[in-house]
Amino acid sequence: MVSVLTPLAFIAQRWTPSPRTVRRAALSAMIMTVVIIVTGGAVRLTGSGLGCDTWPKCTDDSLFTTSEQGIHGAIEFGNRMLTYVVSAAVGWFIVAARCAKPWRRELSRLGWLQFWIVALNAVIGGITVRLELNPWTVAVHFLAANALLTVTTVSWLRTGEGDGARRPRVPGPVRKLGWTLVVVAALLVAAGTAVTGSGKHAGDSSDVPRMPFDYASVAQIHALFAWAVCALALALFFVLRVVDAPDDTRARARDLLLVLLAQGGIGYVQYFTGVPEILVGLHMLGSSLMWIAVLRLALSLRERPAGAPATGIPAQAPDAALSPAG
Repeated sequence: MVSVLTPLAFIAQRWTPSPRTVRRAALSAMIMTVVIIVTGGAVRLTGSGLGCDTWPKCTDDSLFTTSEQGIHGAIEFGNRMLTYVVSAAVGWFIVAARCAKPWRRELSRLGWLQFWIVALNAVIGGITVRLELNPWTVAVHFLAANALLTVTTVSWLRTGEGDGARRPRVPGPVRKLGWTLVVVAALLVAAGTAVTGSGKHAGDSSDVPRMPFDYASVAQIHALFAWAVCALALALFFVLRVVDAPDDTRARARDLLLVLLAQGGIGYVQYFTGVPEILVGLHMLGSSLMWIAVLRLALSLRERPAGAPATGIPAQAPDAALSPAG
């Protein structure tokens, strides 16, 4: 029986990227995710959320923005176009991970997970526009973007590791402290959506309803989560020195503290200065950088040495593809 190659399997027979190329592809997907999170915030902060007032078209009659929609239409349409750049970066990682020799099944799965999150969030974005920037769907849209950031960050970190069994680099209680930090940081990001949803930046110049929360109260809850993250990060910073953790792990704890210091400063300044748009945008960038730093630290508490990857392809079999991974 003749095997039929999928396009990915066909490319894999003719191109073998270096490990550095695979890592760069993973990094590009992560960077573009941060970019689209920040530019998505810029759409809201400039009141351009309904610059294109329908989806998937920009207007009922045009796929593209029109002169009548002005700068707001251009900003919203530009953010929509960035989705294709993110998709291209994710596609590059999928192809590079599939074509690498030896093939690492986990990297391919992470790549396809990125693809499906991008597709899902595009639909959520369309629903958000059709519901005229309902703050609850805006929050889901942002959280889905952070889910993509999680997967792209993990993909990038995994390209620098092997496929051997996980080995702890620090004692068990320290690892639990690290994963507690991850959970609380995730709650901090989620609480930030309530602050945004009840605040004054509705995303459009029209009277968009806000979440039914008192802004000052949810901002204080958000601040409490921020202080909890800072306390856990500081505790982890000192504990890692007590247990003589590897140098790279201690460096990642230091990096996280620096990001938190900057992020906390921006957060308090924006709160006491009436939430100016530029500081909100910087705070969104800081949120993404904080989440990346948290994941880098947590994953550095264990290691995956070089080992035989689970390819699922017999050594002498033709490179036929019968699954989405190629």
